[in-house]
Amino acid sequence: METDNFYEKVQMPVSPPGQYFNSLVICSYVFGFLEVAVPISVDSTQVVALIEDVFLPINPRFSSIMVKGEDGKMRWKSVKVKPEEHVKIPIFPESNSFDQLYDHYLGEYVSNILTERTSQTKPLWEIHIIKYPTKNASGTIIFKLHHALGDGYSLMGALFSCLQRADDPSLPLTFPSSKTSSNSQHVKESLFKKLPSIFSTFFNSMSDFGWSLMKSKMIKDDKTPIRSGYEGTESLPFTLSDISLSLDNIKRIKSTLGVTINDVICGIIFYGIRLYMQEINDKAKASNSIAIVMLNTRNLGGYQSVKDMLKPEAKGPWGNYFSFLQVSIPKLTQARISDPLEFVRNVHKVIKRKRRSFSVYLIGLLLQMEMKLRGPEAVAKNIYNTLENSSVVLSNLVGPVEQMALGNHPISGLYFTMTGLPENVNITIMSYVKVLRITLRTLKGFIDEQKFKSCIEKAFEIIFKASMEIP
Repeated sequence: METDNFYEKVQMPVSPPGQYFNSLVICSYVFGFLEVAVPISVDSTQVVALIEDVFLPINPRFSSIMVKGEDGKMRWKSVKVKPEEHVKIPIFPESNSFDQLYDHYLGEYVSNILTERTSQTKPLWEIHIIKYPTKNASGTIIFKLHHALGDGYSLMGALFSCLQRADDPSLPLTFPSSKTSSNSQHVKESLFKKLPSIFSTFFNSMSDFGWSLMKSKMIKDDKTPIRSGYEGTESLPFTLSDISLSLDNIKRIKSTLGVTINDVICGIIFYGIRLYMQEINDKAKASNSIAIVMLNTRNLGGYQSVKDMLKPEAKGPWGNYFSFLQVSIPKLTQARISDPLEFVRNVHKVIKRKRRSFSVYLIGLLLQMEMKLRGPEAVAKNIYNTLENSSVVLSNLVGPVEQMALGNHPISGLYFTMTGLPENVNITIMSYVKVLRITLRTLKGFIDEQKFKSCIEKAFEIIFKASMEIP
C-alpha cells in the first residue's frame, strides 16, 4: 500500500495530545471489550493472520513506536510487528462456582491488565482473548490500545472496521443519528435582542475559564466516599463493574422531560453518586464534587470509516480531538429528594450553558501556548492535576444499532473503559443495539463497587418511575 510506504520513509510527528497521554505523568489506555455469544474457536495462528490481514492495515500507527527525533520532537517510527507478542490467551484455574462460570477470574485478570504498561519498544497495543464463559458471554475479547494512538472515537472506529453486521456482512454498520435542531427564529432576531444573550455568554465563559484555571492549580474537591485524596491512585488496582439499561426506557425519559439522552444519563449517574455518598457518609451528600465530562470536538455525528478519518480534510479525523466540561454534581437537597427529576433538569441546564461557553476553546489555546513554552510534560501535569482535583470522569461513545460479528462469532455485548488517570471513579457509557452499558472503574478497596452499582441502578428506577408519572 502507498500509505505504508509513505510512513516507512517519513516519520510522522506525534500530535501534542499523543505526547500528553504517553508522558512521565500520564500513561493512558483505552480498553474495548467484545462479549462473544458463542465459544471462541480460534487458535493463535488464526489470530495472527487476522491481525496481519485486518488489524494492522487499519492505521500505520498500529505498526509504529514513538521515538525522539534529532530535533528533540517525538515521532512515529514504523517497525516490523510480531503479532504473537501482542496476543495474550490466559489460562484460568478450574472454576469452583456452581454454574462453572469464570466471572471472578476474568475480573481479577482485567484488574491486573488495567494498570500494566505496555513496552515502549513495541507498538502500543495488545489483544487479550478470554476463552472462558461468564454470566454475560461465552468468551471475551479485550483490545488494549494506548491513548496516544487516538481517542475513543478513533480507536472504537478502528475496532468497528474489523467487524461486520451479523445479519448481513455486505451491509455497513449504522449508528444512531445525532441531530442538532436549528432555531431559525433565533437567527432572525435583531442584534439588539441578542445583546443580553451575548453578554451572558461572555461573562459565563470568563467565569468558567477562571474556574477551570483555579481547579487545575489550587481548588480540590472535598474528600468523599468517591474521592480518597490519595496520591498516585492511577497505579493502584481498580475493579470493573457494569450496568445494562434499556435504551428505549432512557429515550422515554428523554422525551418526557424534553432533554437529551446525555442529560438523562448524567442525571441518573449524578443522583446515583449522591445516593452512594449518603449511604456511606450522610454528610457527603452536600459535598463540593466536580465531574469531568469528556467531549468529542469533531463536528459530526456517528462514525466515519478509518479510510475517511485519515484523509487530510476529514470531518472526523483520526487522533485525539476532545475537550471536557467541569460540571458540579448537584447536592442531595430535600427538594431533589422530593423530586429526583431535578437532577436531570439541572444537568440539562448546566451542560447547555457550558456548551454555549467558549471557555473550552480558551483552555485549548492555553494548553497550546503552554505546549510551546514549557513542553508536553508540563501540559500533561496540568491535565493530571485537573483530574486529580475532581471526583469523577465521564465519557460516552455511540455503538451500532445492529448486532455485530467477528468472523463467525456474534458479539452479544460491547463496552469500554479508560485507565492511567488519577480519578478514583471513571464512568464510561456506550450504546449497542438496544442496550445502554454503563461501565464503572472504581478504586479497589476504597469504593464498594456493588453498593455503588446498586445506587446507580436505584437512581435509574426512581427517575424512570417519576418521569412516567408525569401526565
